[in-house]
Amino acid sequence: MHLEFCANRKGKCEGGDYQPTGTTRPRTNNNLMALKPTTCKEAIARWEKDKEQTAADATVIELQFQWPPIEKMDGALSTLVACEKLSLSSNMIDKIAGIAGMRSLKILSLGRNYIKTLAGIETVADTLEELWISYNPIDKLKGVGALKNLRVLYISNNMIKEWAEFNRLQECPALRDLVFIGNPLYENQPDVETWRTQACNRLQQINKLDGIPIVRETE
Repeated sequence: MHLEFCANRKGKCEGGDYQPTGTTRPRTNNNLMALKPTTCKEAIARWEKDKEQTAADATVIELQFQWPPIEKMDGALSTLVACEKLSLSSNMIDKIAGIAGMRSLKILSLGRNYIKTLAGIETVADTLEELWISYNPIDKLKGVGALKNLRVLYISNNMIKEWAEFNRLQECPALRDLVFIGNPLYENQPDVETWRTQACNRLQQINKLDGIPIVRETE
């Protein structure tokens, strides 16, 4: 089952999958600590064996839920020159790296990892249209403005606290679909109506917020 992000507090997830409310990224334990992490090269080799395809020619590559988990994105990913959608969700990745050669990448799924910043995402800014990065400890959106073609951003259940960081999304002119629930900024609003009013006023370009279409008044 491929889980990307939870779209509401009842546990319904993107793509129709179900994730129980309150579930978070995998916890470490002593057995896991003793295992050597899976490398991207190893994960790609597993995918090729399972799919009986050459990864360099594939448009969709799914490397989520590796065991042991992937901890580092590395240059092996740049061999995926035809890949349009890459999933690395539900691993233990701490930063975005190794994707500079992915010249066809449109959708990048990094939900349920340990990523703290968007540093490194700028290397695919020319092609990236969707970023799925919910359930990470991101608290700053520095660098998001490089993503001029980004249409979809799923960034729920991170650690973004300030409107100043949220306002950086104004630098993404193509953004239309934003999921932001579960961040401290969202949780600190007095009610959902206040949140939606504030968010929609700040991001005039979006037409869907937290899975719900935006209806704007017209003159």
